[in-house]
Amino acid sequence: MEISIEQAIRPAANPLGRLVEEHRQYARKLEAILAQSYLSEGDRIEAARLKKLKLKLKDEMERYSRPAKSLSA
Repeated sequence: MEISIEQAIRPAANPLGRLVEEHRQYARKLEAILAQSYLSEGDRIEAARLKKLKLKLKDEMERYSRPAKSLSA
């Protein structure tokens, strides 16, 4: 039985799917903040926080996508 991409990345289906969904949510929030014509200090701080969270999630997603390296040489 084949699994569709949508099923494979569903948050409940696997940890990678959860990370992808979190990354999307942070991206949407960041876009909403940056779309404003004026950013308060709080908005700038929140934007920086969201960027850091997105980068952290991206690193975690890359760890899942990399094949495990064997320890035997």
